[in-house]
Amino acid sequence: MSSQRVHASEQTAWIAAPAGVVYGLLADAVRWPLLLPTPVHVERIDFDGVRERLRLWDVAGERVRSFHVRRVLHPRSRTVEFEQEDTARPGAPTTGTWTVEAHGEAQCRVTLRQERTVEGLPAAGTARSRQEWDEEPAAQLAHLTAIAERWERLDELLLSFEDSVHVDGPAELVYDFLHRIGDWPERVPHVESASVTEDVPGVQVAAVDTCATPDGRTLSTKAVRLCFPSAARIVYKELVTPEPIAAHTGEWSLLPDGDGVRVVCAQQVVLREEAALRLPGAGAAGLVEARRYVRTWLGRASTETLRLARWRAQTTVRRLR
Repeated sequence: MSSQRVHASEQTAWIAAPAGVVYGLLADAVRWPLLLPTPVHVERIDFDGVRERLRLWDVAGERVRSFHVRRVLHPRSRTVEFEQEDTARPGAPTTGTWTVEAHGEAQCRVTLRQERTVEGLPAAGTARSRQEWDEEPAAQLAHLTAIAERWERLDELLLSFEDSVHVDGPAELVYDFLHRIGDWPERVPHVESASVTEDVPGVQVAAVDTCATPDGRTLSTKAVRLCFPSAARIVYKELVTPEPIAAHTGEWSLLPDGDGVRVVCAQQVVLREEAALRLPGAGAAGLVEARRYVRTWLGRASTETLRLARWRAQTTVRRLR
């Protein structure tokens, strides 16, 4: 027999970080893709300073999910109420509350309480669903703890930068080049191989081998790419990153620029501290040299891709004239 059941869950973690720091990480959902493992991209649709509506893409196993979240932020009590509207299960939202309680100046307790209605599952299926559902918040709390407890060094570990080129040509040609990442091994010298699946239109999973590091090593990465052709944007997050990098997100965007278009590649990185300190020249200089190394390496790769996109677009326009 199928049934309708309510799953309730409460999980708690003690975090060696100030309560204000932890609440700030929870409140700033737009930065979650860089700080937490499963979110790929978060877009804020509405926000009045207290209430907000978000669209969030994340990965669950091999599947990319998309859903809307309504949240109410309470900075004084350090609580965040939420309602998650899963498009795969209409009418059965997940609701809950994050609560951050200060225990001294450098420690806090975080509690995640949530409820979800499950319809149409037999009892055995409900038990499996509950186990999987309970594992997800436990993983969220573990990753939140790991990033929050590095709060004093977080600014040194975070790296944000962008590269851009002007193109005298239509945005459609540039976007087509960036979208067709499966063709990059024949078009972009530092890309050795690329395997792309797109089970859902606009959602690409790309496994890519590149050779763009200063020492010529081949690196394997895997990324989710969300393609928005009407907005001329491609947002991505690497799920598998090379050793110096703990997390890597970015966006290709095309902006009107005079008679042409400006193509921007914006990237955000969290360094894996232990590996970053082993990079060439990083020893005495610490993370300063490691940041410079990663910025140069990733910037060289993005700049080469941008210039080739420009060349292809402008060459195509000249041929058509």
